[in-house]
Amino acid sequence: MSYKVTYDRRLTYIHALVTGTNTAATISQYVSDLRDECDKQDCYRVLVEEKLDGPRLTEMEIFALISDVSPDALGFFKAFAYVDEKQAFDISRFTETVAVNRGIPIAVFSSVADAKNWLRHQAMGSEEQDVFLDGSED
Repeated sequence: MSYKVTYDRRLTYIHALVTGTNTAATISQYVSDLRDECDKQDCYRVLVEEKLDGPRLTEMEIFALISDVSPDALGFFKAFAYVDEKQAFDISRFTETVAVNRGIPIAVFSSVADAKNWLRHQAMGSEEQDVFLDGSED
């Protein structure tokens, strides 16, 4: 498991840039590290920009991973915007659906700009799960 997380505190969220090797263990560990950083900075809205190398996880691996990390994430994050520009959109939507069904306030995006737009709305008190694409609401 080899990865690096760079944190950039913004006004209403933490932007985490994750690089390294794409494995379930890497993702599980960086989510744990992110929880620690959120506690340290007393900020529970996050934008995770994932730039991991290697084969994408399968649907079964994603399901197992989310099932494993969701108990620790439940009630912890106020908003979790996830960006993986390499991921196929159908897998991204699957990831979002599995996590939302477990009570995680997550939305998956193909661009950082869309994720920032969604986080702005979350910070203003919106609890809508709508996906924001190309800077506009769907």
